[in-house]
Amino acid sequence: MKTVIKRFVFDVTVSDSAVSKTFDLDKNIEIVKGILMTSNKDNLLYYRGSQKIEINKEEVFPDGYASKLLMSGINVQPNLRFYDIGKFPAGNKSVKVEYKDLDDGETAFNPYRIELYLICEIEQE
Repeated sequence: MKTVIKRFVFDVTVSDSAVSKTFDLDKNIEIVKGILMTSNKDNLLYYRGSQKIEINKEEVFPDGYASKLLMSGINVQPNLRFYDIGKFPAGNKSVKVEYKDLDDGETAFNPYRIELYLICEIEQE
């Protein structure tokens, strides 16, 4: 198997709202091994964000899982930045994210972009 990183992007444009996105993995991806979230406005993702993530219609992270637990700082070695989920079968090649932006009373809302990164294993041809 060969390791690849997939990147998916979506925007949060309304305060105190939910964004639901479904992304398709490449057909040759067999396993998802790790997840990382980041944003162009990390403070909003850190303080205001939570989500539910499903792969192959199976819950990987439950509703309300804090986004800050899927983020990584620059002081972490690059090969250690992803949240290790083991060897999660890609199955139907679908990744669903139900993201929620909730006002924390501290951070002012501005539209922001979220990037979801997955470490995957592909079938070698």
